[in-house]
Amino acid sequence: MICASLVLVGATLTTAAASAVAAPAATTTACPTGWGSLPKSGPDSTATPVRDVRTGRHDCYDRMVVDLPGAERDGLGYSVRYVDRLHQDGSGRPVPVSGGAVLEVRVAAPSYDPESGEPTYPARAGDPLPGVDLTGYRTFRDARFVGSFEGETQIGLGTRARLPFRVLQLDGHLVIDVAHGWTGGR
Repeated sequence: MICASLVLVGATLTTAAASAVAAPAATTTACPTGWGSLPKSGPDSTATPVRDVRTGRHDCYDRMVVDLPGAERDGLGYSVRYVDRLHQDGSGRPVPVSGGAVLEVRVAAPSYDPESGEPTYPARAGDPLPGVDLTGYRTFRDARFVGSFEGETQIGLGTRARLPFRVLQLDGHLVIDVAHGWTGGR
């Protein structure tokens, strides 16, 4: 009887140990917090024109990258802020952007060659950004080209809600990350 009990206890412990080993460890991603939703800006400007705008999805945020090849990190001017309504510079024409909130992204760089006036970024005022598909994004809802006027390019970025964001300046790139939420979890 004692031997049978020991075998049963041993088998139970072995099964419990195997279950503990076989269960995958739960992983969570710690997301950055503290970015805030207040306006962010950089005072410089560049004659290096905008060449592309692209987006990407990440665990904690959605990202927009404005490509300005040849522009130095310290030479990028920008203003990123939430607005109630978006208006095109020069004409004052309203540009509708879908989403619960709208980020106005201004890059102190033209979307045309300053010498020839030829476009360097194939976008049309009021239209969605060319080549940008936001299907499946958690935060981004819409991305519109507003225009390029007097050496400044204006983009409207529709988000799910007014969420925290950050702006990074890299050589040749202006990066805008918008968090999926206000807390540090995914």
